[in-house]
Amino acid sequence: MATTANFRNGMVLDIDGQLFQMTYFQHVKPGKGGAFVRTKLKNVKTGAVIDRTWNAGERVNDVRLERRSIQFSYADGHFYHFMDMQTFDDVMITDDVIGQQQLKYLKEGMECEGLVHNETVLLVDLPNFVELKITTTDPGVRGDTATGGTKPATLETGATVQVPLFLEEGQVIRVDRREDKYLTRV
Repeated sequence: MATTANFRNGMVLDIDGQLFQMTYFQHVKPGKGGAFVRTKLKNVKTGAVIDRTWNAGERVNDVRLERRSIQFSYADGHFYHFMDMQTFDDVMITDDVIGQQQLKYLKEGMECEGLVHNETVLLVDLPNFVELKITTTDPGVRGDTATGGTKPATLETGATVQVPLFLEEGQVIRVDRREDKYLTRV
């Protein structure tokens, strides 16, 4: 148990059975009345943000979350199997925990970071920059590279990004998965 005096950004609270991460807090002492703390809390699973006000000194349930290294092994239908790199256990995770935006960059053998609470993985974070092979793209036309044009390229995981005209099939590129953006050749 913690009190409002222990509040800090990044702290995770258990409110009505759901986990919320504190993104903002402010202690307020008005001229009249008791002091209070104004907070913005982000739901760990859904990402929804709520505002909540606490009386000064009020007790809250704080939660300790652990970040663990997990490695993607394979997918079988609805479940994605990861190996916990500390215990070498097989961890089955559904696609809604990983998120559709990240699934298109997930490939076998990729090391990710899992947010764990009570031995349950709540969230999976892929590396921000991933290296993937181009499987299909149109051939670049000679002389078009000076204009700085781009073309779509499909990567080995099925994701599509815009790449410069000089890149060809079979080349490995580095992609910023957060912005679906080509960075460089590897």
